[in-house]
Amino acid sequence: MRYEILGGSLPVALCKLEAGEEVWCESGSMSWMDEGIRMNTEGGGLGKMFGRAFAGESMFRNRYVAERAGEIAFASKFPGEIKAITLSSGRSVIAQKKCFLAGERGVNTSLYFQKRIASGFFGGEGFVMQKFSGDGTVFLEVDGSAVEYYLAPGEKKIVNTGYLVMMDESCQMSVETVKGFKNVLFGGEGIFNTVITGPGRIILQTMPIAQTAALLYSIMPNDSN
Repeated sequence: MRYEILGGSLPVALCKLEAGEEVWCESGSMSWMDEGIRMNTEGGGLGKMFGRAFAGESMFRNRYVAERAGEIAFASKFPGEIKAITLSSGRSVIAQKKCFLAGERGVNTSLYFQKRIASGFFGGEGFVMQKFSGDGTVFLEVDGSAVEYYLAPGEKKIVNTGYLVMMDESCQMSVETVKGFKNVLFGGEGIFNTVITGPGRIILQTMPIAQTAALLYSIMPNDSN
């Protein structure tokens, strides 16, 4: 499969398939495609269906198989970026829920549970994230702009709630308490931060959709007044 990502802050991943190649996505994620690409809607068994629902994704997924060479497009649902991550037998990644856009046939998804209770309760990413493994390219949606770092062994990055998109499986996640009584009460950053420790690559986002939605709601006119 060949691909290109176009569209700037309103991006789309254009995947060019040869005959016999296939990609899959969550239900409703395909934007347009050429004639000659066949769609199959699959559940994959009750366990996998409920697992996807638990991770915040649709229970069904669509698999697109090229009967002849053609193009299929997957557009982002929110202004931001689309990041193409290459997976291999030696590299798996952990990502936030609902960031998956599409992937090649060799990409596998599974639930990833936080090993540390504190990270699940207070880290802002929740107990359940998604793990992507296998061989192939997976496309992830980023809210706003993507900023990438490679953390050396033992190097840490402190991240506010909602800003982590993805980390290599080799990274570790924990939480730390914001220090200082006044900082907690008046700093506006909450009580806890997520701490990512290397080694590995991480991707952060500049405009988490949940925070953007909360801001828009706060300035919307109130009909009751």
